[in-house]
Amino acid sequence: MSDSNFVDYVKIYCRSGKGGAGSAHLRREKFEPKGGPDGGDGGRGGHIVLQGNDQMWTLLHLKFQKHIFAGNGGNGGRQQSTGANGSDVTVQVPLGTIAKRAETGETLFEITDNGEKKILVKGGRGGLGNVHFKSPTFQTPRFAQPGEPGIEDEFIMELKILADVGLVGFPNAGKSTLLSAVSAAKPKIADYAFTTLTPNLGIVSYRDDKSFVMADIPGIIEGAHEGKGLGMRFLRHIERNSMLLFLIPADSANICKEYEILLNELKQYNPELLDKKRILAISKSDMLDEELINEIGKGLPDIPSIFISSVSGHGITTLKDMIWKTMNF
Repeated sequence: MSDSNFVDYVKIYCRSGKGGAGSAHLRREKFEPKGGPDGGDGGRGGHIVLQGNDQMWTLLHLKFQKHIFAGNGGNGGRQQSTGANGSDVTVQVPLGTIAKRAETGETLFEITDNGEKKILVKGGRGGLGNVHFKSPTFQTPRFAQPGEPGIEDEFIMELKILADVGLVGFPNAGKSTLLSAVSAAKPKIADYAFTTLTPNLGIVSYRDDKSFVMADIPGIIEGAHEGKGLGMRFLRHIERNSMLLFLIPADSANICKEYEILLNELKQYNPELLDKKRILAISKSDMLDEELINEIGKGLPDIPSIFISSVSGHGITTLKDMIWKTMNF
């Protein structure tokens, strides 16, 4: 998933169609020169609709289609004929897309199922024809109702990626290295913080042709829930992971403290994240001998943990077993 192709945030301008005007037509026929009103209703304006598509994984297409306009409704006609409805515009989006109102930040809805459709902007209603305003005391109304205008507004589309396992850790903890070691994903890897600027997905092969999806979430720092570092831009991706794999390097000054900071950032962002199953992996453990591993292991947090090395492959197979067992039991 290259940096240039993965887009998880975009602002779009939408305008739904305006409703058609009702007709004020009066019936005029050869032997009935003063027929009553027979004006039809106007058609409704076109909606702008979002539809889930499980074959999509990015909002890249909306980056180049930031103005979306639906069709206007047709006007009503004689003989109570109703105007045509304006053409709807259906926008395909990946599952996990959240629609928000740009001005207020209000969340409108989330698309979670393939084929699911939700109206983002409703078209204006068509106006009523003059036939609706006829009464015993007012038999020749010469007016009709205009159609409602369309709605113009800006919306924000945010994407939460869907993965079985989300990698959580500080920058440069070895998340990208682990993902490249267990899958065919090729994330950018370098020896400095914030190498990963977009989430990376990798399919991890397991025993008996089974597999699961792992997501490398860009590094969290203390205060991320307040927007520091890469902040809340990437914390939302963790919400859609089935379980969390915390990754802390063996050369960390205090593994327990780092774990608590990471846990607190998730809690401050969304307390429900703490309900997800968790595993702790101590990365870069190829630099440790057996004695150091035993010593460090005594002070680890009270969750399933394992020492691994993505470079040497130490503990990787066991880690896969732990992940599979945690996800399925």
